[in-house]
Amino acid sequence: MERLWGGSGIKGNTNMVSHLQRYGVFNSERVAEVMEKIDRACFVPDGTPPYIDSPMTIGYNATISAPHMHAMCLQLLEPNLQPGMHVLDVGSGTGYLTACFAVMVGHQGRAVGVEHIPELVSSSIKNIEKSEAASFLKEGSLCIHVGDGRQGWPEFAPYDAIHVGAAAREIPQALIDQLKPGGRMVIPVGDLFQDLKVVDKNLDGTVSMHDETAVRYVPLTSRDAQLRGQ
Repeated sequence: MERLWGGSGIKGNTNMVSHLQRYGVFNSERVAEVMEKIDRACFVPDGTPPYIDSPMTIGYNATISAPHMHAMCLQLLEPNLQPGMHVLDVGSGTGYLTACFAVMVGHQGRAVGVEHIPELVSSSIKNIEKSEAASFLKEGSLCIHVGDGRQGWPEFAPYDAIHVGAAAREIPQALIDQLKPGGRMVIPVGDLFQDLKVVDKNLDGTVSMHDETAVRYVPLTSRDAQLRGQ
C-alpha cells in the first residue's frame, strides 16, 4: 500500500488515527483506542513530523513503519491480543508497536520486544517511558531485550501473537516453534519482492498461512549485516 497522505498537515495523533479509519485501513474500535492512547510522536526521531503516513529512518539502517502498516498489523493480530495473552515483537525498533501490544494484552499479559541494536533498545525504553505504556514497563509486563529476533525469546513462550518488523527470506523455525497453538504471526517474507504473510498455528500444531499485501521492509538479518546495510 502506498502512503495515504504526505506533508505535515496532519495535526495530532487522534487526527492521524481518524484518517487511517477514513481511508479504510482498519475498522476496529479497539485498534483505534490503542493507537489514540500511544502517541506516535513519542517514538519518532526529534524534528521529524510524527503523523505523516510514511516510514522513517531511525538510524542503524532501521526504520519505523508507516502508520498504516502499524494499524494493519494491529488489526490482523487483534484476536490474539486479548487481556492476559503473550505477544512477541521481533525487531522492536522504536518500541511503538510493543507499547501498543502491552496496552492491548494488559497488565496481566506480557509484551516482549527483541531488538539486536543495543542503542535502539535503550532509546526505545526512553520512548516508552514518555508514553502511556510507561506503567507496563515499570511493572515488568512490558520488556525490551537485546537479542537476535530470528531466535525469538523463549523465556516467555509460547506466544499468542508474534509480529516481525523486518523481512525474512524464509520464516524462522524458532518463531513458528514459539507460536502457541491457536496463535498468529504476521511477518514480511521475501527479498526484492515481499509479502506480508499471516501465519496461523492450528490447535493440532499444523500451520496455515496466507498473503495479506505486498510490502517493503528492511531485511531481517544479523546485527553486523544490518549495520553494513546488507
